[in-house]
Amino acid sequence: MVEVHIGIDDTDSPRMGCTTYIAALLVERFRGLGTSFIDYPNLVRLNPNVPWKTRGNGALCLRIHCREDILDPIKETLIDTVAENSDLEYDGTDPGIVLLFHEVPEDVEKFAKNAIQGLVTMNEALNLIKSSNGEAFGFKMGRGIIGGLAAIGERFEGDHTYEFIAYRTPDNCGTRRRIDPKCVVEMDEKTRPLTFNNIDPETGRVLITPRGPDPILYGIRGERAETVKSAGLAIRSEEPIERWIVFKTNHGTDAHLRRVLSIAEVKPYHPVILQGTVVGRPQVIPGGHVIFRMQDGSGVVDCAAYDPTGSLKDVVKELRQGDLVEAMGGVRPSSPANPITINLEKMRVIEVARQIVLQNPLCPNCGRRMKSMGKEKGFRCEKCGFRGSHLRKMTLEVERSLKPGLYMTPPRSQRHLTKPFSRYGLEKKLAKKCSFDSIPCVLFSSS
Repeated sequence: MVEVHIGIDDTDSPRMGCTTYIAALLVERFRGLGTSFIDYPNLVRLNPNVPWKTRGNGALCLRIHCREDILDPIKETLIDTVAENSDLEYDGTDPGIVLLFHEVPEDVEKFAKNAIQGLVTMNEALNLIKSSNGEAFGFKMGRGIIGGLAAIGERFEGDHTYEFIAYRTPDNCGTRRRIDPKCVVEMDEKTRPLTFNNIDPETGRVLITPRGPDPILYGIRGERAETVKSAGLAIRSEEPIERWIVFKTNHGTDAHLRRVLSIAEVKPYHPVILQGTVVGRPQVIPGGHVIFRMQDGSGVVDCAAYDPTGSLKDVVKELRQGDLVEAMGGVRPSSPANPITINLEKMRVIEVARQIVLQNPLCPNCGRRMKSMGKEKGFRCEKCGFRGSHLRKMTLEVERSLKPGLYMTPPRSQRHLTKPFSRYGLEKKLAKKCSFDSIPCVLFSSS
């Protein structure tokens, strides 16, 4: 028996397709060839800030055991399935397939972490595949080889979640998705916090259905495979479901965020966690977006809370000079019009600065607030006429409405990788080994 890790990426385009759907097809076809699975299908979300991603920047990995004599049929099935279901006519869709055999090398695991938290290159990927005695197949430019190798390298040995995905029949792709919103509310009430981001609490919008032309009808994310399966099957669809499958994934784990120690270390396209002190007051710019600056001993950087960030944008407006905060988000490169900017996904307020205001003194005779008679000329009471040339303004500390704590975008604006509030405290510390075939009812169904 041979252990095989198969990575796939970059098969879709903005107009059609989905790499998870190809993975679901391959699960069915590989089972027909007599393979056994050593893990759930892995859906790995890579760095969401790379400029060449399609939508969610997800790559897939299937991990199987098979007889050595069926490796060639597996490869043939793999290549044919990717070719048949990729949008190869679209400029920028460059599918890639990677196969590694036996144990995943530590260098490949490091490559995966860098692909999730930063930028990696094709040369790095090809050199690692060669040194690992792996194989790679590329269509057109073959950029998907990078994501395919990264998906193999992410073993989910720490925190991870699961996602149930139901797929539409081909004739319904591109039309409005038809599911009963009431059953989504019922499912959410029964399963949370073991499922998350089903409904946006600020707007009531159902979040389990995507909006694009891809074949996904709906997806439900949660802590356990059995939970997302039962939740997914509880949804009442008004259109047929072609197939469904459960993925192990890094959704909702903050896996993309990497702490940097200073503003000098901030790089374009990298998701960061950065601590600094607020400079000045936030500015509201056209479109309702809010910008503030923060500094440390190495420099100054802009941070942006865009209008769709909802309640987070309102919190950012309350920042003041001297507040100590931690900004979390992807880094947008500088442009002729704007400096390098951290696009906020979350913000932790560590310490709020004291806010002192100066007020005119109260009249010692009648207690009314006095008026200034001019610079260094003292104050006069308009009610009783008392004048006090020796009086000075009073200092008063104003209670801040902003409190220390963690703030983030609402679910409707969260990226796939953003860890929601409901997952704090539910993180998995050590992954359990599982066999795909030991619980087949949880994992896969086709019509």
